[in-house]
Amino acid sequence: MKRIWWIPAMLLLLIGCTPSSDEAEVVENEEAETALIPSIQLDDRYYRTLLPYKESAARGMTVHRLNTRYDIEEAGTGLMRLAQRQFSPDDYFFQEGQQLSADDIRSWLSRESEDNPVGLNPADSRTEAETAAGERPEPEALAHIIEQNYLVKTDEETIRLGGIAIGLALNSTYYNRTTDGTYEEEIPRAELEAAGKEIAGEVASRLRQKEGLTNVPIVIGLFEQNGRNAIVPGSYFAVGTVPAGKKEVGNWQEVQEEHIVFPTTEPAETYRETDTAFRNFEQDIEEYFSDFTGVIGAGFYAEGELQELTIEIPVQFYSSTEIIGFTQYVTGLIIDHFPNNSLIEVSIASENGPEALILRKPGAEDPEVHIYR
Repeated sequence: MKRIWWIPAMLLLLIGCTPSSDEAEVVENEEAETALIPSIQLDDRYYRTLLPYKESAARGMTVHRLNTRYDIEEAGTGLMRLAQRQFSPDDYFFQEGQQLSADDIRSWLSRESEDNPVGLNPADSRTEAETAAGERPEPEALAHIIEQNYLVKTDEETIRLGGIAIGLALNSTYYNRTTDGTYEEEIPRAELEAAGKEIAGEVASRLRQKEGLTNVPIVIGLFEQNGRNAIVPGSYFAVGTVPAGKKEVGNWQEVQEEHIVFPTTEPAETYRETDTAFRNFEQDIEEYFSDFTGVIGAGFYAEGELQELTIEIPVQFYSSTEIIGFTQYVTGLIIDHFPNNSLIEVSIASENGPEALILRKPGAEDPEVHIYR
């Protein structure tokens, strides 16, 4: 879900007139370079990022390895949430992964073979006869590897690598192309978890062999990506840690996070209250505006509690007064139908693009509203 930061114009003027960053030396493998540290942290849930921004070597591979744009975003932001359990945003700075090279990730994601003994996906053990007969290879569990680095100040002028977070994106559905077309193969969660933990152990061992990483704490999360046609992302379901100086992943814990589409066809008890509120919200819109074309909702749950609800409303209005009237009405419905203990974000868009954004933060009585002009 995209974030919109509401910053008063006067504050922007003040920021423009005052220093916005500090300088520090970033030490990597005993080589130092100067980086800027932003002085403003927009939200205590997010890390300050060192400038100039360094991209991960695997950045360009993500689009080809994950099924949807939703999975691409959640694999990164979800890993950052897991990292916060060990690397506090108050003390650490964020940087995209710099320890794994493009060659590392490319070879690790491939199948194990004589030519590529470091492959983390299972070897294709079929004989020529089995291949000719149409036998399918064992499905690939590992889809992608996401690396994030967390840096910490050692003194007022020096920053060093203080932690690494690794996200292992796993295939709940394995898609493979043959001469006869593309087929799908489901991988049960139990098998996926077992494969993910085995891969995590190998990744941890290999990281420890890299220069300068012997005593760096590592967090490894297992992410189950969703299917290609899904309109919500998958989620992390397990996280383990590798303490400084250790080589094995331990302290595995279940991650209770889930993304749900609303309205749901068979709502579980956990989601029933939100599903009922969403259906009533949708019904009130349908009764009032004839040009309404539907509502899509996506809820994010953690530990069984709704954390965020994102609603997209496509409309066919043609005048600014219609947009204003509709936005006012929807804002009132948000207050009427949804409790204020979670983040509610409503996007109203027409064929011309975004028309309005309504945002109610947790604990706020009244939403913030922006109408695009």
